[in-house]
Amino acid sequence: MVVLRSILFNVLAFLLTGVMGVGAFPIRWFMRGRALAYAKLWSRAVLWLFRTLCGVQVRVTGLENLPASGPALIASQHQSAFDTLVWMLLLPRPCYVMKGELRRIPLLGPMLVLAGMMPIERAAGAKALRLLLLGTDTAVKAGRQIVIFPEGTRTLPGEHVPLKPGIAAMSGHVGLPVIPVATNSGLFWGRNAFFKRPGVLHVAIGPAVGPARRPELLGQIEQSWRGLEQGFDVAG
Repeated sequence: MVVLRSILFNVLAFLLTGVMGVGAFPIRWFMRGRALAYAKLWSRAVLWLFRTLCGVQVRVTGLENLPASGPALIASQHQSAFDTLVWMLLLPRPCYVMKGELRRIPLLGPMLVLAGMMPIERAAGAKALRLLLLGTDTAVKAGRQIVIFPEGTRTLPGEHVPLKPGIAAMSGHVGLPVIPVATNSGLFWGRNAFFKRPGVLHVAIGPAVGPARRPELLGQIEQSWRGLEQGFDVAG
């Protein structure tokens, strides 16, 4: 059953992405201001397929820790492509910090830029940090909620890697606290995994931490993540 469900999801998600990618041309040409709404619609459709076809129940806790509007910094664990979609549903005006190469994906890449995402070329060194802070200024002034994955790559459930310092630089630069988020999404939609597995997928949003000096803030984020992870087993 898992194999059949996974095949059906992957095929339909691929077709949906292709159709909506082509359908985005009028938005790119004539309705650029609707790009974020269109991206939200695509994310909602893909996640509906994921939940419905793959038997996944998404359980979000801590929504009271998110702002109803205005700028915010969100530091989320990153185990799955799911994590790059779900914030389109949870935030009014999300802005993802994303790998620069994603903007070169046919059909999808141009829409990511139009929707106001923040592509960063990580290999650019000091220049990448300057662009990150410049993008942070722009997003905050526009009242966007910035989502960043401080681990820097997709990790396995339970895997702990040193956090990248960008989130601390962003927080200190604009004086915003950081909202830590833990997830177990990798158990159901793994890194580069074809198979999608049923179960209860948790997205746990913690109270804001910081602003603080870099070592302290990164430690607070990790400590919050560990505490949020403990609730997964209790909640089931």
